[in-house]
Amino acid sequence: MMLNQFLLLAAVLFCIGVYGVLTRRNGVLVLMSVELILNAVNINLVAFGAFRDNVQGDVFAIFVIAVAAAEVGVGLAMVLLMYRNRKSTDFTELDMLKG
Repeated sequence: MMLNQFLLLAAVLFCIGVYGVLTRRNGVLVLMSVELILNAVNINLVAFGAFRDNVQGDVFAIFVIAVAAAEVGVGLAMVLLMYRNRKSTDFTELDMLKG
């Protein structure tokens, strides 16, 4: 497969992720959209690493996966706290959590 096919796939995933972040109000769906964006970045890193015959892209992709795992942990904790306090995961009600 050629490099441009991987870049096109990553661009489509990135656009879907950005659309999801901008249009969704549910906290879990926003977190899933952020994961799509991070996976698009991983595809680019691995594709460019394979294209240049080095492992630097793979190493950076592993770091991005670690950051994504931490982001999911913190994000889901915030969504659960929001659901516990407001019985909703709608991000439009997020300003009501100010204390």
